[in-house]
Formats: sequence, C-alpha cells, structure tokens
Amino acid sequence: MATSSPIIHIDPARSISRVDPRIYSGFTEHMGRCIYGGIYEPENPNSLADPNTGFRKDVLSVLKELNVPIFRYPGGNFVSSYKWQDGIGPKHLRPRRPELAWLTEESNQFGTDEFMQFCKAMNAEPYICLNMGTGTLEDALAWLEYCNSSANTYYANLRRQNGHPEPYKVKYWSLGNEVWGPWQVGQMESQDYAKKAFQWAKALKLLDPSIQLISCGETGYANWDRVTLKKLVTVVDYHSIHIYTVSEGNHAVNVIGPAAAEKALEITKSLIDLAKIESGIDKQVTVCFDEWNVWDPVRAPGEKGAEEHYDLSDALAVASWLNVFVRKADIVKIACIAQSVNVISPIITSPKGLFKQTTFYPLKLFATLMQGTSLNVHVESPLYTGQTVPDWIEKLEKNSGGDEKLTKYIDVSAVLSDSKDEVRVAIVNRHATEGYTIPIRFGPACDVLGEKVKVHEVWSADLKDNNGWDGERVQTVEKELPWSGEYSVKQHSFQLLIFKVKLL
Repeated sequence: MATSSPIIHIDPARSISRVDPRIYSGFTEHMGRCIYGGIYEPENPNSLADPNTGFRKDVLSVLKELNVPIFRYPGGNFVSSYKWQDGIGPKHLRPRRPELAWLTEESNQFGTDEFMQFCKAMNAEPYICLNMGTGTLEDALAWLEYCNSSANTYYANLRRQNGHPEPYKVKYWSLGNEVWGPWQVGQMESQDYAKKAFQWAKALKLLDPSIQLISCGETGYANWDRVTLKKLVTVVDYHSIHIYTVSEGNHAVNVIGPAAAEKALEITKSLIDLAKIESGIDKQVTVCFDEWNVWDPVRAPGEKGAEEHYDLSDALAVASWLNVFVRKADIVKIACIAQSVNVISPIITSPKGLFKQTTFYPLKLFATLMQGTSLNVHVESPLYTGQTVPDWIEKLEKNSGGDEKLTKYIDVSAVLSDSKDEVRVAIVNRHATEGYTIPIRFGPACDVLGEKVKVHEVWSADLKDNNGWDGERVQTVEKELPWSGEYSVKQHSFQLLIFKVKLL
C-alpha cells in the first residue's frame, strides 16, 4: 500500500526461509589491483605483507571483519583466456602471458595454490570458475584433479610435488563466465553453450561426484537463462546471474536500481521451476548471484582497474541490494560482491595502508547481524515514481497491482535470530530529503522486551560524502534509543535495529 506515512509490519510467524550465510561471499579476480597490490603484495615497501605468503596482513585483517564464507576465483572475464597450469609450480618458471579480458599482462605469480592458501587464511571456501573460452574439457578435468583428487594420478601427484599433499576439496565449480557476452573470449549462443556445458558437467561429476556445479546464467530475466536452464537443470546445483546497478549521477536511480535484482530473482525462480517441471526431476536448484554491486563503468572503466570511490548514496544502494537477498532467501543461496579488494570494492589499498569505503559498513552489518530466518515483512511506504535504470522497473511499476511495489522509499528486510530471541530489522530510507517517523508493528505472537532498541546507523549529512585517505566520513554509529513503538529515520539513511523479543 502506497501511503504518505510509512508503516512496517513484522510477524515472526510469517517466515520466508533461512538466510544462507553464503550470500555474503566475495570475489577475487585477476583484474586491476584486486590480486596484485590488493590481497597479494610480497614486495610491499612498508612491510605490510606476510613474509611467508606475500599476503597483505592489513587487507586480510579487514576482510575478516566481513565474515566472508566463499571467495570466487579467478574471474570474471579474466578466466576465459586463463591457462591455470601457468599459475602453479616454482614461481621463477611461471610464464608471463598477455591477458585478453583487460588487455594487460599476467605474471602468474598468484595462482591456484596461492588462492587456496588465501582461502585457508580467511577460513573461507574456494569457488573456481572454469575457462570455457580458450579452455578445454581436458583442462577443466585436469584442474579438478589437481585440486580434489587423492589418486595416484598425474595432476594429483603434481599438486603433491608442488608441496600440497592433501586435496583441497573444492566444492564449487562454475561452467564458464558470461559466455553470452560479446566482450567474452569464446562467446557462444545459448543452445551451443548449453550443449557444451552439459557434456562438461557429466565428465566433471564422473571425476568427482561430490562437487556442486553452477551454470552460467545472464541476468535471470533473459532468454539465455530460459534456454540454458532447460538443458542444464538436471546436471547443475545452482544457476548464476550477474547484475550491476548504476547511479548515472542520480541518487534515486542508484538506490532504486536493486529492484531489478529482486524481479530477476523472481523470474529465475520461475524459470528453474519450469525447467524442473519439464524435465520431471526432483532436486534443489537455486541461484548463485556471483557478481553484483554498484558499478558505473563510465566513472570507473574496467580496463583502467574499475576503482570506484563510493559515496553515501552508493552505501545505501548496497544496503538495498542486501535487503533483496535477505527477502529472497528462499531462492538465492550464494551471492558474491564484485569484488573484494580495490576493484569496485569496499576496501581501497595503497602501499602504505588502506581505507574502508562507505559500502564496507552496510556489508559488515548484514554479514554479522542479518543471519537467521528471513521474515515476510509488509511495508506501507511512499513510492518513487521517476526514472529508473533499467527503465523496465518504472514500466512494470506503472502497470502492476497490489501492495508489493519495487520502488518504495522505505526498503526493509528482517530476520529472526537463530536463538529466536531477537528480531533484526534493516531499514533503508532511500528518499534524498525526507525523514519519516515509522510505526513498527509486531505480530500478535511476539512481545518486544524492554524499553530500548539497539541501533546501528550509517548516515551522513551529504549524500556525496565519501571515505578516503583524508578520513572516513561515512561509518557505522551504534546507539541505544528509547522504544515506544515507532522509529524516526533520517533522510537518506540506513539503520539496523535489534529488538529483544519473546515469542508467544
């Protein structure tokens, strides 16, 4: 219901699904300064790198604050011309290669074994994307054997020879990256990709039946997704989709953009169901949203390293993105912010140190606090009715009935904690200039305990405020406030409220 006075209705009895912690995963691509100069800088002039591993100690320390459960590697577009064998063995023997995705050179000083060591240091699981551009099925099987096999075979023995006697047990493997894109080395039509990926999936599962495979999707609402799911639903465990939102210098466009992801997830869920119905299978297939973020390629071109410098508006957009994933907890089980360091990232480094971007703070709050069971929240709110990117958001909103609009100024998700004694409510006020006092009404079987609410707030007076080497103007402020049944949100703000509750 669209109103001038927002109201939030929360009933812990109305649950959606458990929030999978893997929706807070990361992505490390050989692009710009994500790997070299980001997580890996063995020759750092200020002794910030671990002398044994070459990893930036400060970077890993800050990344650990985000509780990242999975890191995707090595791309991204990079993987489509990557020869994984170049990145193993003695470093002085590793070949330097031309790199076709971002038109640079790849030193191969960081490869599979270094990535596994990084994941171990981060207490995270590795996720490998296979090269379906210049790569062959033989290459893919060799990579899987190198990582996972305990047999007395060539690539398993090569791993042992390189100093790693035990298999890495990599669970997640994706069948190519954005193979539909004209920028991709080895671009294919949907039918051709589906046929090839089907054969790859069969062979990979023969070598290691324990792995989980991810099909290469597009946006979730493209014909590519329909065609590939129809063919691959029987052999994959997840379907990947990629969406980036842009600001175009317009705050409303920026924060409303994640509505595209919400609709994409609804459509993808239906396409998965359709493919399962047509194939007659009985298995779970969910979404791996393994590239998402705010990225304006005009503002931060990929070929120049894509180093976005985010402001408060971008932080609010990221919070809206994460609200989508919590609300769609029934279908999205893995999501990887692109990327983890320097490249469209919440962390920016230099040889002397690092700073946390504005987007770091909502990401940390979600990753640490928005765990548990997603609740079906009903929000009455004023609506945004202006330009959207993509433009179909605006068109759908004009012609849709019902209360569940995509363009509400007050954007909310909520979880019931695993201990069932807290309800945590993430509220983004996406309006640039209007604050609201919002009644928050709980269901009849839920009592709010105490007279105070704990609040984590991300806000600054100016939407263009950002963080940098001169200081962090946008951070999280924690406070406890009196609770009387309503909460006042500032204009252009994000807040995460924690209520102590007793379920009746």
